[in-house]
Amino acid sequence: MEENTVVTTCTRDCPNTCGLLAQVKDGKVIKLVGNKAHPINQGRSCIKCSHFIERVYHQERVLHPLKKINGQFEQISWEEALDEIAARMKTICREKSPEAILYYQGFGERSALKLINRRFFNLLGNTTITKGTICGGAGQGSQDLDFGNRISHDVRDYHNSQAMILWGRNPLATGVNLLPYMKDIKKKGGKVILIDPVNTETAPLCSMHVKPKPGTDSYLAMALSRLLHEAGAEDQEFLEKHCINYPEYKKLVYAHSVAEYAAMCDVKIEEIKEIADVLINQKPTALVLGWGLHRWEYAHTTMRAIDALGAVAGSIGVSGGGVSQGFEEYAPYDWSIWGDALQPPERRKFFMQLIGSELLAADPPIELAFVTAGNPVAMVPDANVTQKAFEKIPFLVVAGHFLDDTGIMADLFLPVTTFLEEKDIIASYGHDFIGPLNPAIPPVGECKSDFDIFMELGSRFDFADSYVKSVDQWLEIIMRPTLEKGGSLAEIFRLGINNPDAPEVPYRDKVFPTETGKFQLMTVFEQPAQWDRDYQFQLMSVAPREWICSEVTLESQTKLLEVKINTEKALALGLVDGKACVVENQFGRIRCIATFVPDQRPDLVVIYRGGWGQAGRNVNVLTRGLVTKVGNGTPYYETRVNVKKL
Repeated sequence: MEENTVVTTCTRDCPNTCGLLAQVKDGKVIKLVGNKAHPINQGRSCIKCSHFIERVYHQERVLHPLKKINGQFEQISWEEALDEIAARMKTICREKSPEAILYYQGFGERSALKLINRRFFNLLGNTTITKGTICGGAGQGSQDLDFGNRISHDVRDYHNSQAMILWGRNPLATGVNLLPYMKDIKKKGGKVILIDPVNTETAPLCSMHVKPKPGTDSYLAMALSRLLHEAGAEDQEFLEKHCINYPEYKKLVYAHSVAEYAAMCDVKIEEIKEIADVLINQKPTALVLGWGLHRWEYAHTTMRAIDALGAVAGSIGVSGGGVSQGFEEYAPYDWSIWGDALQPPERRKFFMQLIGSELLAADPPIELAFVTAGNPVAMVPDANVTQKAFEKIPFLVVAGHFLDDTGIMADLFLPVTTFLEEKDIIASYGHDFIGPLNPAIPPVGECKSDFDIFMELGSRFDFADSYVKSVDQWLEIIMRPTLEKGGSLAEIFRLGINNPDAPEVPYRDKVFPTETGKFQLMTVFEQPAQWDRDYQFQLMSVAPREWICSEVTLESQTKLLEVKINTEKALALGLVDGKACVVENQFGRIRCIATFVPDQRPDLVVIYRGGWGQAGRNVNVLTRGLVTKVGNGTPYYETRVNVKKL
């Protein structure tokens, strides 16, 4: 019996991007564990990692190309599949326009070689691509306004923190790499404070859990800033020497009293004072922000208010401090490889989060759509409209693992490899370490990597000579900006390397990449949108601990979705704990199982995201199709619902 261990990295849509060891026996992965040699996760891994092997070998995984004939999928060869795609693309380009071809690349994979996918469509012509994000655009756009560029502290710098404020972050579910630093802070006598309307799994691990009214975190940040100013504890030197707009910002802070701010965010004054005391007396305090803060139309107001609070508290450019939200996962790569410069900047782009309405209104209409690394019918807001739009696409190609809500609609389904079957490189949006993907096993069945699919497809076009290369050739090109600063592909594939451009403590010199070289404080406080009074509850569709986005199977979705609701509110509505109810609004309705939570906010209901519509579990039939005011993000939480008994 042959056994070996392969060094690899998790590529799922998660900030951890953990270094892993795949234990292989007789050509099959039998165990997947954290790599103790990896400097970030240091041997830790999450429950999603341990379950991933089941996904690789699951009976529902598609292992051969499928073509829909008379409404039913039939197995075909790769040659047939790629020949048909190429022929249809050439016909559309010749008889209509490349603009009638849509490429949609989701966030299911963000490795280096994925840049090659979009390059294919740019070489094809002025095809329609996407813009915006269903992830963290609002946070990045907001911090770019303040800092000039969003750069977070190296995770390992949290060893120098005396306190930590987790603002909308749930490490136990979506960030296990933070857990040892939280434990270390508490061991030193510091506090770890969680600010989150939701009763998350992380809450019991924290010194204090503050639950503001959903969407009003900006008022809490302003209240804290005012308390620091009133105590004379603001970092006057930083504010006056290294910031612009301080007088205007201070005027905003003093527009309301602490009591008024407390009422606006529905947080007790005593709790606000306790947080302020930590910011004053437990320096440096790290402010670590989560992605839930992005999911509001006016998310930039919240993000900028928290950034400004970090400036007031003296946390900017200080080891153990910072206002850290995320990292640019494409930073180590040569972005020109996308090939966007090959086409005019005014080419047609559809908002990802509005893909349904964009498709329905498209002129000229889309004739062929190609979807990779995503499941838009399940993950994009206003799912009923999205599904209707995808039904109208004359020819839909989906590259994926399972016949999920988008895959089931495909005219051609292309089975792709998982990261355990691929050679590639991946950076992270949660830390600065660049990790390897070494193939632990050969492709299962007839599955092919996205890279191989596009190389074979590209060989059928007249740009093949410049496009078709080996994995190593493309990686040398894509990684050139990083490799020129030291390191080699061989070193990356042994374990990985730190991004040579990433500082451990950003802005230590107090110089910022803004026009003035200074930190830019907010000068306008844009009010969050008013709640729709026709509905009782704010819906927050949060990330679960057990799975990533919509990476589930039909077999695992036999039960109704769970809706968490305050016990008193539920009883007043006549609901029964553990029994079915209906959650509905103007966009749709779903049946759920009511789960009573005694200390949950009464104005909030919580449903885990990622369920499939074909199983009756897609929460996005309820969410609104909107774009954030800054950063082209997706305000999923701008959704109001009612809950009714059956």
